[in-house]
Amino acid sequence: MIYKVSVDFSKEFLEINENQIKIGIKSKPIKGQANKEIIKKIAKHFGVSSRQIQIKAGHKSQEKIIEISQ
Repeated sequence: MIYKVSVDFSKEFLEINENQIKIGIKSKPIKGQANKEIIKKIAKHFGVSSRQIQIKAGHKSQEKIIEISQ
């Protein structure tokens, strides 16, 4: 499944609306820390392994495309 992800760095939350995810994190976007936290939170929400989630586009952007494999 492919999702568009919007990242906010001010507060922690996770909202899903069809194929769009809005996520708030506390990690700074330094050395991939923010991406790791995003993957971890989404994996926990969907009940899958972090290895099943891949950032397809937007590694250095607040707008990302992720894929969750089954």
